[in-house]
Amino acid sequence: MELKQKLEILADAAKYDASCASSGTDKRTSTGGKGIGSTTGMGICHSYAPDGRCISLLKILLTNFCVYDCVYCVNRVSSNVPRARFSIKEVVNLTLSFYRRNYIEGLFLSSGIIRNPDYTMEQVVEVARVLREEHDFRGYIHLKTIPDASPELMARAGLYADRLSINVELPTIASLRTLAPEKDGQAIRRSMGHLRLKIDESKDKTLTGKKPPRFAPGGQSTQMIVGADTTDDRAILDTSANLYGAFRLRRVYYSAFSPIPDASKVLPLKAPPLVREHRLYQADWLLRFYGFDAQEIVTGQDGMLDLDVDPKTAWALQHREQFPVDLNRAPKAMLLRVPGLGVTSVARIVTARRVRPIRYEDLARLRVSLKKVLPFVMLPDYHPGRSLDDNNLKQRLQQSIAPQQFGLFEPF
Repeated sequence: MELKQKLEILADAAKYDASCASSGTDKRTSTGGKGIGSTTGMGICHSYAPDGRCISLLKILLTNFCVYDCVYCVNRVSSNVPRARFSIKEVVNLTLSFYRRNYIEGLFLSSGIIRNPDYTMEQVVEVARVLREEHDFRGYIHLKTIPDASPELMARAGLYADRLSINVELPTIASLRTLAPEKDGQAIRRSMGHLRLKIDESKDKTLTGKKPPRFAPGGQSTQMIVGADTTDDRAILDTSANLYGAFRLRRVYYSAFSPIPDASKVLPLKAPPLVREHRLYQADWLLRFYGFDAQEIVTGQDGMLDLDVDPKTAWALQHREQFPVDLNRAPKAMLLRVPGLGVTSVARIVTARRVRPIRYEDLARLRVSLKKVLPFVMLPDYHPGRSLDDNNLKQRLQQSIAPQQFGLFEPF
């Protein structure tokens, strides 16, 4: 099979994995004539997937052959899809060639399971080793690890990769047993625990005062499929909160289930609305940066996030008795719960009000969404009056014009 045909098959097979962000790693550069690549600087050409995701990494599978038969996976052993497999040398040459052409900033490498987990993991690690040691590649490398692989291979992966990830696949272990009986949910979490310990150890100085060898400085992440089972959003966010707390993950990624060819009857016939995935990401942000608890974010009785408004606005509408908030007196924790105010805006308000009272014109200068903010705050020269009690407030807060994706050269 020609290399181009392999690339078409294995790049397309990797598109379902969303966890390919390149943040949080060490800063390395090839300036000064040493090595090749960089994790900093500009000049990277980004491409956009059909679903709108921005991709700046060479995101491929080593192979889409797989001995597992997970019913939600297009690459399962019983799936009737074209198969291909890269050699280690081919992946290395593709990465270097694409980087030299300024197409990518690094490599995201995953794989189906061939022979056994150890054999597959050894092949994935060898790609990273050759890039780092033989070509002095200093760009970003993200490796998708195999949970059942030996701890020694996982430890080697962390020496070469910027970030490691292990997919929990589904929100609950019960769903994993039903849809992917060959995968062990407890083993996945044990592997995540081992990675957390190795990452923590790499940040601690030894008794001699020297730091241990660099190990996955970008941390670890995971991904779960949304909509392949009946798990509601409240349970999904509860799982995410537990994963963040137990394993100190950098990110939990959510991937809306996509119907696959020759699908099993246990899978839904159609994909969930993509806005559900978007709301989960917004709720995830509230967990990580806004001080919300997983159980309080979902306000609906059915355990699902409101698709009409963002989760923070939905919470505020359900707790109108706590508003309006005085921007000049309220604690920072409460300011973070005001719809339309982000972490940066709140920090600026807290700093500015130490000097003088915040007024309406000051709020306008912050370039926040006044349409969202004003019903929930009061200032020396502004009070929302009875608008907070308006039964149509939710409707007024919804976007009047649906968001559109414009082409690069289209007028708008």
